[in-house]
Amino acid sequence: MNTRQILLLWAALLVVMLACRCLPLVLLRGRSLSPRVERALSLIPVAAFAALVANDLVRPDAYAQDPLLAMRALASALVVLLVARKSGSLVWCAVVGMGCYALLALAA
Repeated sequence: MNTRQILLLWAALLVVMLACRCLPLVLLRGRSLSPRVERALSLIPVAAFAALVANDLVRPDAYAQDPLLAMRALASALVVLLVARKSGSLVWCAVVGMGCYALLALAA
């Protein structure tokens, strides 16, 4: 690819990205969304974070290389799940998760 083609591709991608981000703001300005749509949109940050975490927890290549190392992360995640259900605090979940992972790393 030469420079002109790269710049053309970059410009096309920029237009598409801006359209996807800005058109809903312009088209939906002043309108109220249904509660069902608002509920669905409120779940996007949680789903994105869960996808990032699940990507690191469930990796077949990690289990193939070192199963104990992969299980360490999964065990820490289970402890964090219990803390999240009990406290509902993101700070406590982070502290307990890192602490549990560090203790399991020292034990291994």
